[in-house]
Amino acid sequence: MTKEKEKKEKKAEKAVLILGAIGSDIHYAGIQILEHAFISAGFEVINIGVRRPPEKFIQTAKKYKANAIIVSSLYGQAGQDCEGMRQKCIEFGLDDILLYIGGKLVVGDDLPPWQEIEKQFKDYGFNRVYPAERDSASKAIIDLRKDLGLDKKRKKGKAK
Repeated sequence: MTKEKEKKEKKAEKAVLILGAIGSDIHYAGIQILEHAFISAGFEVINIGVRRPPEKFIQTAKKYKANAIIVSSLYGQAGQDCEGMRQKCIEFGLDDILLYIGGKLVVGDDLPPWQEIEKQFKDYGFNRVYPAERDSASKAIIDLRKDLGLDKKRKKGKAK
């Protein structure tokens, strides 16, 4: 097999992630850190930047045949930005795409318990919801590998 063909096959095996900050969120450093973490973990990342509407995530996911959409939000308005996002994915023919979100998803003086915040976003159709914590990217990488069945492929490859 030629090196070029090998490269193409390896690239085809990589899961494609769409990453960005939703709504009016301008926190670029956070998505840069996430991008680096996901690339280092072997994912192909399409970083769409900051201040992006849900439709931009979805259109880009369709264009690149992505496996997952990773939404970052640190400005606390993700509830407004993400309502109906799963339905929009379905309308674009992305019924089974993984939706992950993380960050400081709500703001206020009297925040609800994390379980309620997580439930809100799962009710919106997100598969995984992460708080703004240091190890959230590591947890998301582990969950992505599991949700995409990549660990199974890796184990099969080692057994050969």
